[in-house]
This record gives sequence, structure tokens and C-alpha cells, in this order.
Amino acid sequence: MTQVTAPAKGPSSKTSSTKNRTQDADSFAVAAFVLGLPGLLVGNVFLGPTAIILATLALIRGTSRQGRAWFGMVLGFADLAVLATLVTLNGTVSWSQ
Repeated sequence: MTQVTAPAKGPSSKTSSTKNRTQDADSFAVAAFVLGLPGLLVGNVFLGPTAIILATLALIRGTSRQGRAWFGMVLGFADLAVLATLVTLNGTVSWSQ
């Protein structure tokens, strides 16, 4: 049989796709950490769950920054713990009384 299409030149699309996926996962890990940290003080209703979701996506996609992803997830759960404490003690989702 004859070849109908020309052979691909340059890097394979599979290698490029895997590299992009890892870079995206690394970005998710950093974003989880960056959003989880201020969530301890402000916006923990929004920032905590967002940090957890981004950290989970980073770990599923195989980030090379696993420590940062795990730390972002821990911070996200800590954000939710702070929120639960505030709601329990003050009956509100803010620091003010």
C-alpha cells in the first residue's frame, strides 16, 4: 500500500500535549496555594473551595509541584474550617462582630 499522508515533521503532538498538560497542572498547583493562603483571612467562602478544586485538578493531571498542590489543598480545607468556626461562634461569615 502507498502512504496517503505525509509523515509528521517536528515534535510529536502527543509529547507537546503532555508537556502542555503538565504546565497547566503546575499552574493549577500554584493557583491553589496562592488562593488558599489569603482565604484564611478573607473570602474563605469562595477561596477555600476554589483552592481545593484547583489542587485536585493539579494532582490528577500529574503536576511536578505536588507539594505545592497538597499544601494548597490543606489551605483550602483550613479556609473551610475557619469559615465553620466563624459561623459557629459568631453566626456570621465575617470577622467583624
